[in-house]
Amino acid sequence: MIPTQFFHVSSRDSINEVELKLPVHVDTEEFNQLNAEMSRLLVDPGGDRWVLDLSHVSYMGSSVLGLMVNLRQQIKAAGGRLVLCGLSQQLSHVFHTCCLERLFIIVKTREEARRELR
Repeated sequence: MIPTQFFHVSSRDSINEVELKLPVHVDTEEFNQLNAEMSRLLVDPGGDRWVLDLSHVSYMGSSVLGLMVNLRQQIKAAGGRLVLCGLSQQLSHVFHTCCLERLFIIVKTREEARRELR
């Protein structure tokens, strides 16, 4: 497991699981740290199957939403797959409003995400 300020990473059955934990407001310095850590994350553990658990995130601003899109593109370009899970009602609304549910595979639970990637 790789602990950071913003997320915890684990691997189960060759699936990388990232549990994102963000404050409601992310300042520029925090965002830059998150961006660097998430970019490093895609290189360090490797693998092509990713679950991003957002159950501890109540809101994402535009910069973090953009980061999610970039992560998806990096994973997809490397031949991998990304599944999101645990979106709160508010976060689901944000994704819907921004039409991001068309880009991402979104399920309710981490177990459903794992099944999606098998």
